[in-house]
Amino acid sequence: MFAAWEKRTALVKQQATAESAYNDAKTVRLKALRLEKEAADAEAARVAAQTAPPATPKKRAKRVV
Repeated sequence: MFAAWEKRTALVKQQATAESAYNDAKTVRLKALRLEKEAADAEAARVAAQTAPPATPKKRAKRVV
């Protein structure tokens, strides 16, 4: 009976370790994808800012007192 309990405990620990490793790998992959997307978005914003026409100055409204 004690051997069966130890066997089940070892199996549960092994499954938990495998699940944790899977989640860690998934987290690393998703973080890499997010960082890659953020870098691409930043580059696109930089290019858009460089190619955008200059802002037109606003005309001041005359105030009547």
